[in-house]
Amino acid sequence: MSVNPNTFREALARFASGVCVVTTVGKDGRPAGVTISAFSSLSLHPPLVLFCIGKQSANIAAWLAGRHFTVNVLSETQAHLSDAFASRREDKFVGVEGTIGANGCFRLKGCLASLECTRSSLHDEGDHHIVVGRVEHVHLEHNMRPLLRFRGAYERIDSAALPPVIAES
Repeated sequence: MSVNPNTFREALARFASGVCVVTTVGKDGRPAGVTISAFSSLSLHPPLVLFCIGKQSANIAAWLAGRHFTVNVLSETQAHLSDAFASRREDKFVGVEGTIGANGCFRLKGCLASLECTRSSLHDEGDHHIVVGRVEHVHLEHNMRPLLRFRGAYERIDSAALPPVIAES
């Protein structure tokens, strides 16, 4: 039985998800970044995450060569960053505020969370690569709401629906 690609795409668009920008450094030392919504935790012990990146993505060579990456979980005020890093522009980092993390990758300012990772495995599946990384450092911001994607558009969470922030120990 064959699945209609448009129907499949529409079904997947009905899954609300957070939006992340993942950054790495290519062999040439230049930063690379891409917007993703296919991101997931994988394990707590050890702390592992994964994301999926299309084989036709801009700078795919940097993603295949890079040993480190940072997942930047975007806040609702960062749709412009999502749009910029989803493009094929070469100048994605121009004017973007942030710092270089301990792993050498760019960490965007103002994100809900940033996870600095070391790649542990790379899997080739269909038209995507699945990148698995061990989380080495976590940076959190509080009192922000996430940027969400649902049915091809950005959405927000009502602030009344947010649970209180639990202090870090």
